[in-house]
Amino acid sequence: MAKVTAYAPASMGNVSVGFDLLGAALQPLDGSRLGDRVSVEDAEAPAFACCGPYEDVLPRDPAQNIVLKAVEAFFEASGLAPQPLSLTLEKNLPVGSGLGSSASSVVAACAALNRFFDDPLNEVELLRLMGELEGQISGSIHYDNVAPSYLGGLQLMVADFARKLPAFDDWYWVVAYSGISLSTAKMRALLPEQYDKGTTIAFGQNLAAFVDACYRQDQQQALAMLKDELAEPHRAAHIPGFVAAKSALAELGADAVGISGSGPTLFAVCRDKESAQRAKNYLDTCYLANARGFAHICRLAEDGVIYQSEK
Repeated sequence: MAKVTAYAPASMGNVSVGFDLLGAALQPLDGSRLGDRVSVEDAEAPAFACCGPYEDVLPRDPAQNIVLKAVEAFFEASGLAPQPLSLTLEKNLPVGSGLGSSASSVVAACAALNRFFDDPLNEVELLRLMGELEGQISGSIHYDNVAPSYLGGLQLMVADFARKLPAFDDWYWVVAYSGISLSTAKMRALLPEQYDKGTTIAFGQNLAAFVDACYRQDQQQALAMLKDELAEPHRAAHIPGFVAAKSALAELGADAVGISGSGPTLFAVCRDKESAQRAKNYLDTCYLANARGFAHICRLAEDGVIYQSEK
């Protein structure tokens, strides 16, 4: 191919019940591009450009951009000889938002490179590479953002790969980014190094019950299990407006509310569009802190990465 472009959707890590083990890819109903795009094409000399609404928050030094780091890592992992390429990153996700911003860039870059060179890496190898690159940004290797962004839907991390869970077709996922940025590494540092036995048992029980509910399509059980035993108790107070918003959204009819990734983005699950619209209206008015914030009513992005190729 002369040019390959890959779009990688935004993602919610943890989804409350599955810290570092559960993630979901998002697609706004209004067609908004909530995800990054990376284009790869042949060039006589290496070139890199950035554009998009959040281009201004990227490192000024191109060498520090995760997309260029992905190029180097891809050639090493694939065993291909490095060659000059022209790459363009369209940055549509805010940094430090809790929407898998760095993961989206990593997934789009790795997927575009792999497709451009006729897929030398299989899905398992490519996902492992994506996780390692994501770990350079967040401070630890985890796959709950890269896996859904790459593979789509609701993804459960397992020992050797990731598995797409049967989701609930009538759920609306309302997400709101307040407009402020929070460092994933710093938000992870808020968590204790050890948890007591009761907390870890509750975490395991809730995640197991949620997965069981997904396979049995038991909405009531799944919604009851969407609670965070590990991270939210330590992070909620550090996310401006979250505690008040969670209470208000419950009163407006949201069936579950949680932190997307490390925050400040929050998500609310609603089972009808009217409740979802009420939630969005509240968040637009009461949660967004500045003009860079946004709220969207979403479904799960079932396809994950979307490719566009030109010969």
